[in-house]
Amino acid sequence: MNFRGRNKVTPEFSMSSMTDIVFLLLIFFMIASTLVSAEAIDLLLPKSSSKTTQVKNISVSVNKKHQYFVDMKMVPKSQLEETILTAMQGSSTSSITIRSDQDVEMKHVVFIMDIANRNRIKSTLAVKSTQ
Repeated sequence: MNFRGRNKVTPEFSMSSMTDIVFLLLIFFMIASTLVSAEAIDLLLPKSSSKTTQVKNISVSVNKKHQYFVDMKMVPKSQLEETILTAMQGSSTSSITIRSDQDVEMKHVVFIMDIANRNRIKSTLAVKSTQ
């Protein structure tokens, strides 16, 4: 009498499914890392129930350290107006979006708005939607 079974279980571990998961995670992190912007300005925008619908033309930002940025490039306060005007030369519509940290004093935002009003440039204040 032969009591041995025909199906013998082998104690081997297949790594193919493990390598598939590792490669999927690798691809995910490679794609996700390209979406992270290293040149982002750290701002907490003020909150509002309305939304900004105007298309952004030129962005002027002020951070907590009272540093001014025109389209992600840091600009000294004394050269801000000159930099905005040179950036506006190639655009068809004259409008800027003012982005300031919620803790920045209002005088810094008014300084940018004053530059816009003197040069007849429309200005929009960017806010974070509460909805």
